[in-house]
Amino acid sequence: MRLFGAGLASAELMTCFLGLELGLYEALRRTGPATAARVAEESGLDARMVREWLEQQSCAGVLTVDAPGAPPEARRFTLPPAHAEALLDADSPNWIAPLVVMPIGGMAAVLPRLVEAYRNRRGLPYAAYGEALRGGQAGLNRGVFEHHLPGWIGRHLPDIDARLRVPGGSIADVACGSGLSTLALARMFPDAEVHGLDLDEASIRDAEANLAATDPAEGLRERVRFRAGDAGEAGRTGEAGHTLVCVFDALHDMSAPVDVLRACRRLMAPGGAVLLMEPSVGERFTPVAPDSERFHYAVSVLHCLPVGMSRTPSAATGTVMRPDTVRAYAAEAGLDTSVIDVGHPFHRLYRLSARPG
Repeated sequence: MRLFGAGLASAELMTCFLGLELGLYEALRRTGPATAARVAEESGLDARMVREWLEQQSCAGVLTVDAPGAPPEARRFTLPPAHAEALLDADSPNWIAPLVVMPIGGMAAVLPRLVEAYRNRRGLPYAAYGEALRGGQAGLNRGVFEHHLPGWIGRHLPDIDARLRVPGGSIADVACGSGLSTLALARMFPDAEVHGLDLDEASIRDAEANLAATDPAEGLRERVRFRAGDAGEAGRTGEAGHTLVCVFDALHDMSAPVDVLRACRRLMAPGGAVLLMEPSVGERFTPVAPDSERFHYAVSVLHCLPVGMSRTPSAATGTVMRPDTVRAYAAEAGLDTSVIDVGHPFHRLYRLSARPG
């Protein structure tokens, strides 16, 4: 029964993916209560296929339906405002659509390649997961960067926050992905320069497109720079002096996390800090894990561990990187660790400081 429930949920996620990709939720938000024919007209699709999807979505509890006993062609379906917010409003802290896109569009799409990777005892590079994974991963963290990160830095790194609010400060955003964290940092600290770095060239192209789409009045284009490159090599060519060096939700994906932390130490200005955001998992393994850790383990099997093992040699960390592992990596890189529990179900912060000498 547990597996049946999981299979049902997986199938319903796929139908939600269709609704997002085909613009059906957007069409319903525009039309308000509408028949299948009206939604099909609005979205440019076949009415019979749309009716099947609408009925399925109402059975799944995503849509409501007026007069369910009416003839099929006369039934009117509605996307409730709260559900529209969760599915369509990227600026809302309740936006959950990336959790649909990432596993279905990104991870499920590579399952045949992932099977071969496991059989051949090798990883699968990040680029293999494609645009859906990049977009889903960025979207999942977007709300954190926009709604939580400013308060976290202000409360838990007040000295760094103060230094970044006067001219002359700079931030390095290592493994910046599509740049949403980089842009959020630039908005938090309007006097600071922010430099985003990522190994994946497609992610850097996404980041540059996101920067180009910002309002010129914000002035972000003058203060934000993106560059493709290996984070483990950063700081060797005069890039040091950053008040804050960030690695958000990425260290566990890296084949050489200690090398990356050494690079972060090189990038950091005296008295600066390295800020990690990593999964909020338990101090030790237990099979009776909360749902958040179950999620992290599933993502690790399907994505993070194979990505980390796609380059050799590899630390083979995986998503479930526990605090002791972070402390060990940091110590090897010459950094001290302070664990910061921000009370978030999925994320924990770590402040790393350079050891004397």
